[in-house]
Amino acid sequence: MRRPGLWIALIAVAVLVLVNVAWWLRQGAPLIERNPTQVETTDAVVAPAPLPDRLAVAPAPAPSAPPVAPTPSPATEGLLLPVQGITLADIHDTFDEARGSERRHEALDIMAPAGTPVVAVADGTIEKLFTSDAGGLTIYQFEPSGRFAYYYAHLQGYAPGLAEGAQVKRGDVLGTVGSTGNADPAAPHLHFAVFRLTPARQWWTGEPINPYPLLGGSRAADVPIP
Repeated sequence: MRRPGLWIALIAVAVLVLVNVAWWLRQGAPLIERNPTQVETTDAVVAPAPLPDRLAVAPAPAPSAPPVAPTPSPATEGLLLPVQGITLADIHDTFDEARGSERRHEALDIMAPAGTPVVAVADGTIEKLFTSDAGGLTIYQFEPSGRFAYYYAHLQGYAPGLAEGAQVKRGDVLGTVGSTGNADPAAPHLHFAVFRLTPARQWWTGEPINPYPLLGGSRAADVPIP
């Protein structure tokens, strides 16, 4: 007959083994031992790499404005001869000639047959059509910058359609040579003057400038404008 103490000892060992196994499983021990050299990692959330900034697109450069041509004036461009068919050799400088005992002429007298076309010496605007006892039928033309005026006097008549405010181009016909005003009917001519306007830009007043060095189509470099 077997001894009961042996059975009790075997049962106690079995219970002890079961208790140890249960404790081991509760601790979550892996069935396979990890390699001690293996680096344990965590399941950390890796933030995505920041997207590169959107490439800045430089705005297209605004088209550059075309260069602005300087406004023609007596200082930058020679004046066209104001009477058709007349050359510079046909003109005498009468700017400083005396007219009476107290004044200078301050203009050019360009002799030509009556009815000869008178043309604009440069681009500009017809500022005033005026009739006076001295000048007869006259034209005051302003150049585009408004700094200078051109004066045509003793005209026989105006070109058809010419009016104050009209824009004219260099060479446009403005009227015809005559002897109106105090001109000698036997010596028709164009009385032509240039003057620098005052800040008030009054058509009837200004500083006289000798037109003679400015005529002929191109101004000599050594002829300074006053």
